[in-house]
Amino acid sequence: MLLRPYQKVAVSDACKALDKHKNTLVVAPTGAGKTIMLSALVGKRHSKGRRILVIQHRDELVSQNKQKFEKVNPYITTSIVNGTVKHWDGEAIFSMVQTMSRDRNLRDRPVFDMVVIDEGHHAAADTYRKVIDAVRMDNEQAEIVGFTATPNRGDGKGLREVFSNCAHQIEMATLIREGFLVRPTSYVVDLGLNDQLDNVTRRGKEYDMEEVAAIMDRRVINERIVDEWKEKAGDRKTVVFCSTVLHAEHVCEAFLRAGIKSDFLTGDTHKDKRAEMLHDLEFGDMQVIVNVMVLTEGFDAPPVSCVVLTRPCSQKGTMVQMIGRGLRIVDPEIYPDTIKTDCVVMDFGTSIITHGALDETANLDGSKREGEEGEGSTKVCPECDSEVSANTRICPFCDHVFESKEKSELTDFVMTEYDLMQLSPFMWIDPYGYGTAMMATGFNGFSLVGKVGDYWIAIVKSQTGRARVVSIGEKVQAMAAADDFLREIEDSTAANKSKRWLNQAASPKQKELLRRNGVTVSEMDFSWTKYKAACCLGYYFNRKQIDQLIADQRKKLIGE
Repeated sequence: MLLRPYQKVAVSDACKALDKHKNTLVVAPTGAGKTIMLSALVGKRHSKGRRILVIQHRDELVSQNKQKFEKVNPYITTSIVNGTVKHWDGEAIFSMVQTMSRDRNLRDRPVFDMVVIDEGHHAAADTYRKVIDAVRMDNEQAEIVGFTATPNRGDGKGLREVFSNCAHQIEMATLIREGFLVRPTSYVVDLGLNDQLDNVTRRGKEYDMEEVAAIMDRRVINERIVDEWKEKAGDRKTVVFCSTVLHAEHVCEAFLRAGIKSDFLTGDTHKDKRAEMLHDLEFGDMQVIVNVMVLTEGFDAPPVSCVVLTRPCSQKGTMVQMIGRGLRIVDPEIYPDTIKTDCVVMDFGTSIITHGALDETANLDGSKREGEEGEGSTKVCPECDSEVSANTRICPFCDHVFESKEKSELTDFVMTEYDLMQLSPFMWIDPYGYGTAMMATGFNGFSLVGKVGDYWIAIVKSQTGRARVVSIGEKVQAMAAADDFLREIEDSTAANKSKRWLNQAASPKQKELLRRNGVTVSEMDFSWTKYKAACCLGYYFNRKQIDQLIADQRKKLIGE
């Protein structure tokens, strides 16, 4: 498996931080591939005799993370410790924190050299501290590393007691720019209440939401929200964030009066009811879910393509978390009736006006990009003195927003097609020169990206699998998904060898196979390289499957 460019840099920076501090935190938004990165980091730090503990906060994540880990590190033995199985023999042991923190399991544990914490913002909790303290009692040189999308804890308890530094912080803008998240299309709706909202009292770091509700929770405003939503996003699955439970109930009632299937949930909503509602939003006919702060983390419904903010956000990180609920890419096999190229963000408060950029990162259109190799420098937060990566825009320990020399307004957010020739380990070619198809290949499979109507589709196939569609959307999204597939099934050896084929003439056998498939190729035609021939033959050998997939998508997208 080959890492994405920003993943490679994050792992490298984390290694440097562990060498210096013996602990570190990596912040990465949902969709960045945290499990892949933590697995790659362990692979970099692993040596014979070292023992690693990977702890999760939910039971279902234990087996999921173990499977992904084994894919990245097939040479590292693994085992599980849970309520029914106690296998301590693996070099990497996967366990839920509730299980690992039990006195008996702590007594039976081996000496660990490294503790990896999935969802690292939980690390300050008592159960995690109990495990960490026990590990360090045996081995004071044990390394502690956390990965999280949401570093700021809801209880306000800081992470500095576990992590002295943040090695790397991946910005959401990086994932959008490179096609791993969809771009936000934002609308700021002025209700004439900005002056009142600006004067709301603060309770600690957050606005007094009762005061916000007194300003925002009016029937005429709630109906205006619905009218604006119908105009700009009426066919989209939507998540709405409100100030209070009563405010959420009233906004939901406004959607229901307009004939929109909607519901609202709170922290008190029973887990079974919550699961039913969210499943209906994701796969059923539920269109709008209204909530307060329940869905800021741990919620993943890719079909959601609209986020409505009916409250201001005093913290930029909170705004980014909310908007992030609508930026996930959809898998066409899981959601065959959903095409998603962007996310509509409707702000009826003052969040976007206050905070401006989604990520205060300059250079969205061409100069040195965040996440490229060669970073690794650090800076110190002026508020909490934490050492953080130089690319950090929001301190993960105290929410301090670093000033940027340039700002990219969210309303002007432009996604640029990243240069695959530079960032991909595989060479993408236009085999026919028409600009409507791109292909890349490895030893274990190939990827094809083609234009159908106004959309681009990505079709991939491994040697042993079937051809399938992995993305429908904008070109950058389709190419990112197709490139990701090759990264998953190939290694660096395959990537390097396939690139050497660019300068080698197609073999006589390849030319013969091309001719058998209707391609006019003379023995003296040196425009056909081994690589170009391999790409095209991948298509011709699977033409029936691929053409059927394209025909199906064409019918769906443009009715032909």
